[in-house]
Amino acid sequence: MGLNCLLVTGDATLLEVFRKGFCATSVELEMRTDAASAIELSARRHLDGFIIDCDGVERAMDLLVQIRGSRSNKTSVVVAVVNGTTSVSTAVDAGANFVLGKPVQDKQLQSLLGVALPRMEREHRRYFRHKVDLPVELLCYTGETFAGKLINVSAGGLALTHFGPVAVEGVVTVQFRLPSTGPQTFQAKAAVVWNDAATMGLRFLRIEPACLSGFEAWLDSLESQLQFRESGQSSDAASKEI
Repeated sequence: MGLNCLLVTGDATLLEVFRKGFCATSVELEMRTDAASAIELSARRHLDGFIIDCDGVERAMDLLVQIRGSRSNKTSVVVAVVNGTTSVSTAVDAGANFVLGKPVQDKQLQSLLGVALPRMEREHRRYFRHKVDLPVELLCYTGETFAGKLINVSAGGLALTHFGPVAVEGVVTVQFRLPSTGPQTFQAKAAVVWNDAATMGLRFLRIEPACLSGFEAWLDSLESQLQFRESGQSSDAASKEI
C-alpha cells in the first residue's frame, strides 16, 4: 500500500535526481513528459503527490490549476520546480506546497522529502478506502432514516449501498457500529458527493469527538490487516521465484 507520486518533466537530469532521491522510499514514482497526459491522469485518478517542472513543461501551470480544482487531488502534495520564469510566489499562489529551484541538489531534495513524505502519507491515509461490509444508517434533514451497507471507508469518507426509496442528497448524519471489543457507535455529519441507483459516496464534514479515537483505532487495524495480507502475498511470490 505504497504512496503514488507523479513527476511531470522532460528534463533527464531532473528525472535522475528524483529517481535517486525516491529510491529508498515507499513511493511509486510515475512519470509524464507533457501536461496534457498528466491532466488526463489527474482527472481520473487520485495521487498522493505531484512534482511539476513548471518551466520545463508547456502548460505546466494549467496542470497545477487542474489539480487544485479537482475533487480527488485538491489536497494532494504538490512540489513545483522552477527555473527563473515562474517565481516562487506564483507557484505557491497557484497551489504548490513546496518549491524547488533548478538545479535540484540531492541534499536539497532529501531535506524536502523529510517534510513532504509525512504529508503524502497523511493524504494517502485520508483518501485510501478500505473494503468493509457493515450495516449503516443515514438520517436526513427531513427526519427520514435510510438503511444501507458500508462497502468502503477512509479517514475522509465512505461509500455504501443504499436501500432508500429515493435518492439521498445534501448533508446527512451517518451512524454505524464500530467493530471492536467494546461496543461503540460511530456518528458523523457527511455530505453526499456522488449518488447512483444503488450506491453513494459521502465525505465527512464533522466526526463526533466521542467516537473519533475509536474510529481512528479501527482504521489503524484495517491498515495493519492490509499490510499483513500484502506482506504474505509478497512472501508467497518470492517463494515461487526461488
